Amino acid sequence: MTETVPIDQSHQAVTAFTGRTGFIGLGNMGSRIAACIVRAGIDVLGYDTRSDTPESCGATPAPSIAHVVENSDVIFLSLPESRIVERVIRGEDGIAAHARPGQVVVDLSTSSPASTRELHALLADRGAVLLDAGISGGAAAASRGALTLMVGGSRTALTSIRPLLDTFSRHVFVCGDIGAGHTAKLLNNFLNAIALSATAEVMVAGRKAGLNLEVLLEVLNNSSGVNFATLNRFPHIIHGDYLEGGLTNALMMKDVVAYVDLAAELGVASPNSAAPLAAFGLAERLGYSDRISNTVVDAIGDVSGRVRLHEPGRGDDSDRADTREGNGSKK
Repeated sequence: MTETVPIDQSHQAVTAFTGRTGFIGLGNMGSRIAACIVRAGIDVLGYDTRSDTPESCGATPAPSIAHVVENSDVIFLSLPESRIVERVIRGEDGIAAHARPGQVVVDLSTSSPASTRELHALLADRGAVLLDAGISGGAAAASRGALTLMVGGSRTALTSIRPLLDTFSRHVFVCGDIGAGHTAKLLNNFLNAIALSATAEVMVAGRKAGLNLEVLLEVLNNSSGVNFATLNRFPHIIHGDYLEGGLTNALMMKDVVAYVDLAAELGVASPNSAAPLAAFGLAERLGYSDRISNTVVDAIGDVSGRVRLHEPGRGDDSDRADTREGNGSKK
């Protein structure tokens, strides 16, 4: 069952929330999400290991995780991986140690569904509720308050915090019981990794074959090879804009490995996992770990003869007006 709310309803819904809001993890995505909540007129108490981060997104700085928990009714988590989520919740001075009945913890991270279920049980023993809410849309959508959320857990808890979710999301999909949201997120991220790595390889091949990359993208976007990367990433990358600020190669690799673990747990064969594991593993090995995952195309280019899609002065755009009918593929 899915449930969505148009973005133009979000500001009306916000007035229904009167609780206190906390946020732990104000990095690339968390800071943008927290800023959306603040812009909607809701105070946010924020904690991050970098002490200057909360104020930069409009949140009130908290000195510790415990302080956030003790002074919040709803606590959002936006953290790099399950191991960090577990430390924040299970730690000696973490969320579980200070949780109280009625609190709602919303994990926006890309986390292991199995870990999520265990943490849900731990918090339930203290009367608190954990919701898993995988997010999709990237930094740009987070800044606009237009993310897609995949939520698992209590429908009652979800209804109670829905006004907060509507400040930073365009669509909210109710995926099922606890862990279902993070499961859907891993499935989505795996397809994203395949599309990005495969398109990167194709674009390097197109460059080496001497094709006009603008025209190649028009072909792909009007043919069966169309995907998110051809529509939204490579029209920028071929002009030297890697859309910095999104998921890094290291984090993409982490998500693919998490998907492989999930597939093994489910007993699902995963013959297609080899390609993104190889591509993002290559990117990490060649020094692109902390660069945006779009630079996987440069890693593939490095071992293909030092190929770069964008080469200033190459003149790929010289016949652009004569070889395409429009720019409908650019988004």
